[in-house]
Amino acid sequence: MRIDRMTTKSQEAVRAAVDAASRRGNPEVLPEHLLIAVLEQEGGVGGPLVQKAGGDPSRISKELLQHVESLPRVTGGAEPQLSRRGLQVLQRAEDQAKALRDEFVSVEHLLLAAVQHDDRTKAIFQAHDLGYDRLLAALVSVRGSQRITDRDPEGKFQALDKYTRDLTADARQNKLDTVIGRDEEIRRVMQVLSRRTKNNPVLIGEPGVGKTAIVEGIALRIARGDVPGSLRDKRLCSLDLGSLVAGAKYRGEFEDRLKAVLKEIEAEQGRVVLFIDELHTLVGAGAAEGAMDAANLLKPMLARGQLRCIGATTLDEYRKRVEKDAALERRFQPVYVSQPGVEDTVGILRGLKERYEVHHGIRIQDAALVAAATLSHRYIADRFLPDKAIDLVDEAASKLKMEIDSMPGPIDQVERKLMQLQIEQQALKKERDAGSKARLEEVARAVSDLTGERDAMRAQWLREKEVIGQIQALQAKLENTRLEMERVQRDG
Repeated sequence: MRIDRMTTKSQEAVRAAVDAASRRGNPEVLPEHLLIAVLEQEGGVGGPLVQKAGGDPSRISKELLQHVESLPRVTGGAEPQLSRRGLQVLQRAEDQAKALRDEFVSVEHLLLAAVQHDDRTKAIFQAHDLGYDRLLAALVSVRGSQRITDRDPEGKFQALDKYTRDLTADARQNKLDTVIGRDEEIRRVMQVLSRRTKNNPVLIGEPGVGKTAIVEGIALRIARGDVPGSLRDKRLCSLDLGSLVAGAKYRGEFEDRLKAVLKEIEAEQGRVVLFIDELHTLVGAGAAEGAMDAANLLKPMLARGQLRCIGATTLDEYRKRVEKDAALERRFQPVYVSQPGVEDTVGILRGLKERYEVHHGIRIQDAALVAAATLSHRYIADRFLPDKAIDLVDEAASKLKMEIDSMPGPIDQVERKLMQLQIEQQALKKERDAGSKARLEEVARAVSDLTGERDAMRAQWLREKEVIGQIQALQAKLENTRLEMERVQRDG
């Protein structure tokens, strides 16, 4: 078998198997060594594939390791060589690749070959109810119709799950905050999404005005079923640009990952709506190498209507980067998001109030919400509502929570005074003159009084803290019950 016909991960697995055999003093590299390397490989598909098939990779790896530990050992020998069984697995892996019409041998081919053709490893997997057919079915569900055409295919498997966040799934699990107001903008976005062509809205507004919240509001409506028929049962997925870029060492790797995401969206046949936050970073970074390639990948799918996309960017970045590309700009429909007024911000804060009360374990008065909206609008000029008002409430609640959890100031002052008197008391005990003895009696009385005062204050603080903890637990229980009721009503 030619090593140049193996993927990077499969070559790494073979090297790891040889190293493991060498460390343990095993003279031969067996299929067990290979499978341990495949199952424990970081970033490989071996472990996830076994999980998808319903197995536990760590348990299987431990059983394989127990068998390896019982093998004979030699010291001072040459580098371990592939055993006859190991060589057979590699040859059969090549046959697996051909059967699946793959151009390179990957780790899943090694796994399938070992389970199908090696009796010992087959027995271990069958003990976990994992046969060849079950693993093959799991592989098809992971890979879909994709074929291996290069040495790094793993980054393209399940690209939609890897590089996006499913906002509709988060909405169903109550992980998104309630969106108050913005009904007009949400309806406008849904109207654009329902068009036959050019159905790609782009939310344009200053940082902190709630562009992402509008998209989360649409996800919440999809989860509730409160959307037009064209959006019912759709998945709203947010593209994670950080994951797309992370680990992309070679030229073109970022574009390959994005292409894999777009290919999976195309295969979903309109069931996925893609949300690209900070749209300009993907399509208009003129100085960043390869940015135009990414934009060119989007254009054909946007033009054909195969991709429904919601973008979000600021007005300056939209003018600077997106409008310069006329072909791209005409495929997006701008939806302008203005800063809400103080009254609207108060309404938004009232909607979020319960979540913050449960999180911080305190009660937030309505007057505090009005003050947060009014004062942030008046005095914080370089940021925008409602973001700056929400930050103000969160910061104040965090400060109060910290004060509740830490020792109150009056108790702390008494503690410090008591410490000073105790130090003085210890010093006076060493003196023998009458003045020192008189002062010692005064200090002893003061220490006794302050100790009683401190103990009473501490007991009261602990009682109040316990009551607050009980209230917080009840609030959390109430919130969970409310969310569960909403879920039951939604799911029917």
